[in-house]
Amino acid sequence: MKHLLQRHPVPMRTRFAHSLVLTYALPPRVLEPLLPPGLALDTYTDPGGTEHGFVAAALVDARDLRPAFLPAGSGTDRILTGYRIFTRFPTPHGRTMRGLKILRSDTDSRVMVLGGNLLSRYHYRLARIGSRVVGDTLEFRIVSRDGRADLHVRADLGGAPAGLPAGSPFASAKDARRFAGPLPYTFEHEPETGSMIVVKATRTHWEPTPVAVDLPTPPTFFDHGPFAGTAPVLANAFHVADLDYGWEAGRCRAENGAGR
Repeated sequence: MKHLLQRHPVPMRTRFAHSLVLTYALPPRVLEPLLPPGLALDTYTDPGGTEHGFVAAALVDARDLRPAFLPAGSGTDRILTGYRIFTRFPTPHGRTMRGLKILRSDTDSRVMVLGGNLLSRYHYRLARIGSRVVGDTLEFRIVSRDGRADLHVRADLGGAPAGLPAGSPFASAKDARRFAGPLPYTFEHEPETGSMIVVKATRTHWEPTPVAVDLPTPPTFFDHGPFAGTAPVLANAFHVADLDYGWEAGRCRAENGAGR
């Protein structure tokens, strides 16, 4: 019965002091095997005709994180990081939901690891995570216990909006914005019942700004497992700050998108 608890039953609220999302382009053949039944890869075809899939590395300084039924000011401050695939979930009536399939999440909180893995399939792991702002530079440093999600990044907030990273497959900033993350939904497959658990995000005014980033330690996540030997390309980097954010309780759908 554990899977019934993992349907994200508790809606959450927080404030993003900072959210930095790095989106990496990879060949669809690398990402498609990682998707469960029901989900399709959300892709982009560059001006040269090459199709790309995308993985977001999200880093969030979350303040006052709490269940939605608790008052503001009663939550805790946490730093959360994770890796998600950009996906689409079609429904029988022609609607398609754009969202993220979670591959891994890291946090600096043991409570978050225990509670998050009990009540969701977000795959939380404990890590040493630091975040700071010095002048116009936002910095995150993650040291994972298994060494498979280390990352050190500095974002130049003073130079925003920045141009696209060198080698980005996107033809324009407008195209890149579609893969800025987070998206309106996250999807988790429930193999015990052949269901998709859909979690909808709630947020205030959302205007991510493209930023230039320096990566003293690029994501080691792409050095292991199905990504070993691949060459992910940094496609964009976006930052938002000081906004309210939340997640609704998960809803169960069939693999074909039908409601249950």
